[in-house]
Amino acid sequence: MMIGKRLLVIAVFILSIAATMSALSSNMPTGNSIRVFEWPSGDASERPSPADRIKEDQIKVYNDRIVIELEGARWAKFTDTNSMDPVIDKEANAIQVVPEDPDTIQEGDIISYEYDGRTIIHRVIRTGYDDNGWYAITKGDNIKEPDPEKVRFSQVKKIVVGILY
Repeated sequence: MMIGKRLLVIAVFILSIAATMSALSSNMPTGNSIRVFEWPSGDASERPSPADRIKEDQIKVYNDRIVIELEGARWAKFTDTNSMDPVIDKEANAIQVVPEDPDTIQEGDIISYEYDGRTIIHRVIRTGYDDNGWYAITKGDNIKEPDPEKVRFSQVKKIVVGILY
């Protein structure tokens, strides 16, 4: 009888170890996947993101370089104004393209536009039409209030399609 109890205890112990190992391994990422921790409080809300303008088949990764096949791409550096911190800072580089028409600019995009003789790089928080045509409302990510005036398509110079740090 003592041997039967010992075997039962050993069997339960082995089964609990196997169950624990199984549970742990099912939560581990495999291959190149990355598991993202999700906050249980649900504080992260969906916000507009820039449009996906560079498709996966346009990105070629080699051992010694990366090639992005993007027609009309332009390189940009930024002035240290802190208005787009932490997304864009003085050491960041960007890839930009000239927009074809107003409909290619959407909420969430980062655009460069002319205002009062200066180039401003801010995020589009809303687009619309009024009596003067298409406009965008823009705002720096690190600024509490939107920019003071509507941005017209004629002011828009480029759309940021990639940021390199």
